[in-house]
Amino acid sequence: MSRYGWTEKDETAFTARRRAGQAPARVVRRDRSRCSLISEHGPCEAEIGRDVAADPLLSACTGDWVALGAPSPRRPATHDPASAAVILEVLPRHSVLVRATAGGRSTGQALAANIDLVLVVAALTEPPRMARLERLLALAWESGARPLIVLTKADLAVTGTATHSEWLSAAAAVAPGVDVLTVSAADGLGMDELRGELAGPSPAGRSAVLVGPSGVGKSTLVNALVGTDLLAVGPVRASDRKGRHTTVRRELIALPAGGVLIDTPGIRGVGLWGAGDGIDSTFAEITELASGCRFTDCEHSSEPGCAVLAAVEDGSLPSRRLASYRKLQRESTWIQARHDARLAAEERARWKSTHKEMRRLYADRERQGRHR
Repeated sequence: MSRYGWTEKDETAFTARRRAGQAPARVVRRDRSRCSLISEHGPCEAEIGRDVAADPLLSACTGDWVALGAPSPRRPATHDPASAAVILEVLPRHSVLVRATAGGRSTGQALAANIDLVLVVAALTEPPRMARLERLLALAWESGARPLIVLTKADLAVTGTATHSEWLSAAAAVAPGVDVLTVSAADGLGMDELRGELAGPSPAGRSAVLVGPSGVGKSTLVNALVGTDLLAVGPVRASDRKGRHTTVRRELIALPAGGVLIDTPGIRGVGLWGAGDGIDSTFAEITELASGCRFTDCEHSSEPGCAVLAAVEDGSLPSRRLASYRKLQRESTWIQARHDARLAAEERARWKSTHKEMRRLYADRERQGRHR
């Protein structure tokens, strides 16, 4: 399984589980309560065991390494539950890409696990949306993986045009220190460099995940990297040169040149989840300026002695950049507060249920004592 990122260190850590009759596998795709996996014997399917966390933040997701129990994973992939293995445990992750769940619920959702690179994909055929780029970068930094900006459809927006220049300027402004690749799946521009990033220095290669809105060419990029039309590709609209939404689920794909890639459905709205450190990394210049503020709890709004506001006033920090930073900070704080409130409510409900059961037991004992 080294092709999928399994290392000697992983094997050593798994020794005790092997003695217990378990086998390692990596999640290729999750479908409700079942997962498609790759094991040392090849593709297989597995039911998610009852003891595996039901929380979408902790349960098995694409990219996870898991411990399988009987039945044997030697059997081929099938939809017959009787022949499927069972996922007994999700192994410790070294990174995980998480977003807030849709629908306003105060929970997080793991999108991809054990990743080394987050490819933030945008198309050169549309003007840069800096706020969206900052949001995706915060998500990427928080995951523990390294972000890499990939600008696609270079063949449709000739290098040197205003849009290309705008994108390069935007990337330099909102992603200091983050590498930017300009690629074209159609004519191969930049693809060898991207393959090199994914292959990495080790034989196992790197694990990467694609993130970005629908229509920016993620599936086309995957097909070019794989060398075949593995994923469906939507047509490009002539009016705005945007592609159509085609990917409907997250799936892990092994690449011929080394490394694995997780394609994700287009993300329209990305809610931040516990992304405080990711925000600080995305806005590193503001974090550095904040160390010079008079008050340690400065919110950079109207406080005296605020080094961040001083930088805005002298023009060294764009006001738009500060506004975006404060917006993401407020959102992250609000989501965390809702999560904490939900946990507190669940704890109160558990104690209430426990006390109710204890009162019932005491009442039963009293009745039994009176009848003796």
